[in-house]
Amino acid sequence: MKRVAIAVGAVALVAVVVVGLSQAGGGGGGEGKSAGGACGKVPARLAGAPKPLADLHEQGCELLGGGATAFKARLAALKGYPVVVNQWASWCGPCRAEFPHFQKLSVTMGKRVAFLAVDFQDNDGDAAAFLKRYPIAYPSYTDGDGTLSQVFNGVGPLPKTIFYSAGGKLEYIHVGQYRDEAALRRDISRYAGA
Repeated sequence: MKRVAIAVGAVALVAVVVVGLSQAGGGGGGEGKSAGGACGKVPARLAGAPKPLADLHEQGCELLGGGATAFKARLAALKGYPVVVNQWASWCGPCRAEFPHFQKLSVTMGKRVAFLAVDFQDNDGDAAAFLKRYPIAYPSYTDGDGTLSQVFNGVGPLPKTIFYSAGGKLEYIHVGQYRDEAALRRDISRYAGA
Protein backbone atom coordinates (compact mmCIF):
# COMPACT_ATOMS: atom_id res chain seq x y z
CA MET A 1 0.00 0.00 0.00
CA LYS A 2 2.87 2.35 0.85
CA ARG A 3 4.44 1.78 -2.61
CA VAL A 4 1.18 2.62 -4.33
CA ALA A 5 0.88 5.87 -2.37
CA ILE A 6 4.46 6.83 -3.27
CA ALA A 7 3.86 6.02 -6.95
CA VAL A 8 0.63 8.04 -7.00
CA GLY A 9 2.41 10.94 -5.30
CA ALA A 10 5.26 10.83 -7.84
CA VAL A 11 2.84 10.81 -10.77
CA ALA A 12 0.94 13.75 -9.27
CA LEU A 13 4.19 15.69 -8.78
CA VAL A 14 5.23 15.07 -12.40
CA ALA A 15 1.80 16.20 -13.61
CA VAL A 16 2.03 19.43 -11.58
CA VAL A 17 5.50 20.17 -12.99
CA VAL A 18 4.42 19.48 -16.59
CA VAL A 19 1.30 21.65 -16.28
CA GLY A 20 3.32 24.44 -14.63
CA LEU A 21 5.94 24.42 -17.38
CA SER A 22 3.35 24.43 -20.15
CA GLN A 23 1.50 27.36 -18.58
CA ALA A 24 4.77 29.26 -18.14
CA GLY A 25 5.58 28.92 -21.82
CA GLY A 26 8.25 26.33 -21.08
CA GLY A 27 8.59 24.39 -24.35
CA GLY A 28 12.05 25.28 -25.41
CA GLY A 29 13.97 27.99 -23.89
CA GLY A 30 13.86 28.92 -20.29
CA GLU A 31 15.08 32.18 -18.91
CA GLY A 32 17.55 34.19 -20.90
CA LYS A 33 19.96 36.39 -18.97
CA SER A 34 19.20 40.05 -19.52
CA ALA A 35 21.73 41.88 -21.65
CA GLY A 36 20.01 45.25 -21.53
CA GLY A 37 20.60 48.46 -19.64
CA ALA A 38 17.72 50.32 -18.06
CA CYS A 39 14.34 51.43 -19.34
CA GLY A 40 14.12 55.15 -20.05
CA LYS A 41 17.85 55.50 -20.67
CA VAL A 42 19.23 55.45 -24.22
CA PRO A 43 22.46 53.41 -24.30
CA ALA A 44 25.53 55.62 -24.96
CA ARG A 45 26.47 53.46 -27.98
CA LEU A 46 23.32 54.69 -29.75
CA ALA A 47 24.18 58.38 -29.44
CA GLY A 48 24.23 60.11 -32.82
CA ALA A 49 21.82 57.68 -34.49
CA PRO A 50 19.81 59.09 -37.43
CA LYS A 51 16.57 60.74 -36.28
CA PRO A 52 14.14 57.94 -37.28
CA LEU A 53 16.26 55.45 -35.33
CA ALA A 54 16.89 57.85 -32.44
CA ASP A 55 13.10 58.25 -32.15
CA LEU A 56 12.87 54.48 -31.58
CA HIS A 57 15.59 54.58 -28.93
CA GLU A 58 13.75 57.35 -27.08
CA GLN A 59 10.78 54.97 -26.80
CA GLY A 60 12.82 52.04 -25.45
CA CYS A 61 10.74 49.66 -23.30
CA GLU A 62 7.50 51.50 -24.09
CA LEU A 63 4.31 49.63 -24.91
CA LEU A 64 2.62 51.52 -27.74
CA GLY A 65 -0.99 51.26 -28.83
CA GLY A 66 -2.54 52.29 -32.11
CA GLY A 67 -2.79 48.85 -33.67
CA ALA A 68 -2.04 48.09 -37.29
CA THR A 69 -2.44 51.72 -38.36
CA ALA A 70 0.26 53.00 -35.98
CA PHE A 71 2.56 50.07 -36.79
CA LYS A 72 2.25 50.63 -40.55
CA ALA A 73 2.90 54.37 -40.08
CA ARG A 74 6.07 53.56 -38.12
CA LEU A 75 7.25 51.16 -40.84
CA ALA A 76 6.66 53.89 -43.43
CA ALA A 77 8.65 56.38 -41.31
CA LEU A 78 11.53 53.90 -41.20
CA LYS A 79 11.78 53.52 -44.98
CA GLY A 80 15.44 53.75 -45.91
CA TYR A 81 16.48 51.54 -42.98
CA PRO A 82 16.24 47.77 -42.65
CA VAL A 83 13.72 46.80 -39.95
CA VAL A 84 13.80 43.79 -37.62
CA VAL A 85 10.54 43.08 -35.78
CA ASN A 86 10.49 40.68 -32.83
CA GLN A 87 7.07 39.26 -31.98
CA TRP A 88 7.03 38.15 -28.34
CA ALA A 89 4.93 37.72 -25.20
CA SER A 90 5.85 37.67 -21.52
CA TRP A 91 4.29 34.21 -21.13
CA CYS A 92 6.43 32.69 -23.92
CA GLY A 93 9.47 30.73 -22.64
CA PRO A 94 11.37 30.72 -25.96
CA CYS A 95 10.75 34.50 -26.23
CA ARG A 96 12.42 35.00 -22.84
CA ALA A 97 15.34 32.82 -23.89
CA GLU A 98 16.08 34.74 -27.10
CA PHE A 99 15.40 38.25 -25.78
CA PRO A 100 19.02 38.93 -24.72
CA HIS A 101 20.10 38.48 -28.37
CA PHE A 102 17.73 41.28 -29.40
CA GLN A 103 18.87 43.42 -26.46
CA LYS A 104 22.52 43.16 -27.54
CA LEU A 105 22.12 43.45 -31.31
CA SER A 106 19.70 46.36 -31.10
CA VAL A 107 22.45 48.32 -29.36
CA THR A 108 25.28 47.00 -31.54
CA MET A 109 23.40 47.59 -34.81
CA GLY A 110 20.88 50.23 -33.75
CA LYS A 111 22.54 53.12 -35.58
CA ARG A 112 21.89 51.48 -38.96
CA VAL A 113 19.08 48.94 -38.35
CA ALA A 114 15.63 49.70 -36.90
CA PHE A 115 14.37 47.31 -34.25
CA LEU A 116 10.70 47.10 -33.29
CA ALA A 117 8.66 44.62 -31.30
CA VAL A 118 5.09 43.37 -31.19
CA ASP A 119 3.79 42.11 -27.85
CA PHE A 120 1.30 39.45 -28.95
CA GLN A 121 -1.84 38.57 -26.96
CA ASP A 122 -0.32 39.56 -23.65
CA ASN A 123 -1.39 41.33 -20.49
CA ASP A 124 0.00 44.90 -20.40
CA GLY A 125 1.02 44.58 -16.73
CA ASP A 126 2.94 41.36 -17.35
CA ALA A 127 4.51 42.82 -20.50
CA ALA A 128 5.65 45.96 -18.64
CA ALA A 129 7.17 43.86 -15.86
CA PHE A 130 8.94 41.72 -18.47
CA LEU A 131 10.40 44.80 -20.17
CA LYS A 132 11.59 46.15 -16.83
CA ARG A 133 13.47 42.88 -16.33
CA TYR A 134 14.65 42.72 -19.98
CA PRO A 135 14.97 46.36 -21.12
CA ILE A 136 15.21 47.08 -24.83
CA ALA A 137 16.26 50.18 -26.75
CA TYR A 138 13.11 50.21 -28.90
CA PRO A 139 9.33 50.15 -28.41
CA SER A 140 6.84 47.30 -28.52
CA TYR A 141 3.43 47.66 -30.11
CA THR A 142 0.67 45.92 -28.18
CA ASP A 143 -1.41 43.39 -30.09
CA GLY A 144 -3.94 41.98 -27.68
CA ASP A 145 -6.36 40.71 -30.30
CA GLY A 146 -3.86 39.63 -32.99
CA THR A 147 -5.02 42.09 -35.66
CA LEU A 148 -1.72 44.01 -35.81
CA SER A 149 0.17 40.76 -36.44
CA GLN A 150 -1.91 40.19 -39.55
CA VAL A 151 0.13 43.00 -41.16
CA PHE A 152 3.03 40.52 -41.46
CA ASN A 153 1.09 37.23 -41.35
CA GLY A 154 2.26 36.78 -37.77
CA VAL A 155 -0.66 34.91 -36.22
CA GLY A 156 0.49 31.58 -34.85
CA PRO A 157 3.29 30.24 -32.65
CA LEU A 158 5.83 32.49 -30.93
CA PRO A 159 8.42 33.83 -31.12
CA LYS A 160 8.68 35.23 -34.64
CA THR A 161 11.17 37.59 -36.20
CA ILE A 162 10.14 39.58 -39.26
CA PHE A 163 12.69 41.17 -41.57
CA TYR A 164 11.96 44.17 -43.79
CA SER A 165 14.40 45.53 -46.36
CA ALA A 166 15.42 49.20 -46.35
CA GLY A 167 12.88 49.64 -49.15
CA GLY A 168 10.07 48.48 -46.85
CA LYS A 169 9.55 45.03 -48.39
CA LEU A 170 8.81 42.11 -46.07
CA GLU A 171 11.70 39.76 -46.86
CA TYR A 172 11.43 36.87 -44.41
CA ILE A 173 9.64 35.56 -41.31
CA HIS A 174 11.64 33.37 -38.95
CA VAL A 175 9.38 31.23 -36.76
CA GLY A 176 10.85 30.01 -33.50
CA GLN A 177 13.56 30.88 -31.04
CA TYR A 178 16.99 32.11 -32.04
CA ARG A 179 19.25 29.89 -29.98
CA ASP A 180 22.26 32.19 -30.29
CA GLU A 181 23.17 35.74 -31.20
CA ALA A 182 25.25 34.66 -34.23
CA ALA A 183 22.22 33.07 -35.94
CA LEU A 184 20.15 36.23 -35.45
CA ARG A 185 23.01 38.39 -36.74
CA ARG A 186 23.32 36.17 -39.85
CA ASP A 187 19.60 36.53 -40.61
CA ILE A 188 19.72 40.30 -40.10
CA SER A 189 22.57 40.45 -42.61
CA ARG A 190 20.85 38.07 -45.05
CA TYR A 191 17.29 39.32 -44.96
CA ALA A 192 17.51 42.93 -43.80
CA GLY A 193 20.67 43.67 -45.75
CA ALA A 194 22.60 45.06 -42.77
